[in-house]
Amino acid sequence: MTTVRMTMAQALVKFLNQQYVDVDGQEMPFIEGVATIFGHGNVLGIGQALEQDAGHLRVHQGCNEQGMAHMATGFAKQHRRQRIYAVTSSVGPGAANMVTAAATATANRIPLLLLPGDIYASRQPDPVLQQIEQYHDLSISTNDCFRPVSRYWDRINRPEQLMSAMLNAMRTLTDPADTGAVTICLPQDVQAKPGLPAEFLCPSRSPY
Repeated sequence: MTTVRMTMAQALVKFLNQQYVDVDGQEMPFIEGVATIFGHGNVLGIGQALEQDAGHLRVHQGCNEQGMAHMATGFAKQHRRQRIYAVTSSVGPGAANMVTAAATATANRIPLLLLPGDIYASRQPDPVLQQIEQYHDLSISTNDCFRPVSRYWDRINRPEQLMSAMLNAMRTLTDPADTGAVTICLPQDVQAKPGLPAEFLCPSRSPY
């Protein structure tokens, strides 16, 4: 299996660029862009990846995470669930601001892709500003709040886990009967780790 030398965050941005939907024989990009407020937890991972090569993705700098997520929900609804925005946030309160939008999207079966930053998978830099530590259970972070309001939820603790997570995410986002909020939690240190198969970055097309 051939591997590609890029970080997990770079591979994620590349993957988002390669997702297409087939609507009545017309192929179009599924993910229009990324709405973001950069901070600790996403600026040095997915933020750097977007700055280096965003591809066709439009990057919008928001002022409030909840507003960005509601905007993405409205965009998907306006485009009949056939085009979406991804939303990324910093760790802690920034991520928590998107919980209500996730619940709204799931309740109304509207595709919403959330990419919140998360605590270090290695647990070495601890505590980290605003990560909202749970000292009784170090496996818990603010992003666990998304579990009950997401149609699909996952945390990427190793770069190779991104492959199955994003395939499941796209399956959920493109299924009109089972769609809703999809939350993929991105630990800060894992975003910078390299090593994913080249096949993961091939164009993918979903009928709609």
